[in-house]
Amino acid sequence: MPKEIQDISILNSNGIVLFNRVFHEQVEAQLFGALMSALNSFAQQLSDDGLKNFELSNKRFTLIKKKGFLFIANSSNKFKEKKVIQELGEISQKFNNQYTDDFFKEWDNDVSIFSDFKKEIEDALEDPIKKFWNGF
Repeated sequence: MPKEIQDISILNSNGIVLFNRVFHEQVEAQLFGALMSALNSFAQQLSDDGLKNFELSNKRFTLIKKKGFLFIANSSNKFKEKKVIQELGEISQKFNNQYTDDFFKEWDNDVSIFSDFKKEIEDALEDPIKKFWNGF
């Protein structure tokens, strides 16, 4: 079964990227986070729900907000948006279970602590290298 989500970023309410996993990094993570946070804030001025998704060429960016965090995933636009939202919802649940409110009360703002979260969600993310080798 193909993985829908290619890349993922998790931002706090200030637009700081706590976690990101990207394969072809074209934009610095914190710059991307600031842009996405600004776009979402602008969209909330136009609509109470804010930004839910947008497409660039053949990529769809899907956003969900949970417990003050913004979860952003990109995927091929050939996948159904509903399935991507479901996967992103499961990732957000894992994040909120692992990093509770009590964790954030003691957190010292070091984002490197979130790097281990990749292990928790590997099964939900597309791996272009595996995809390449499986094509043979």
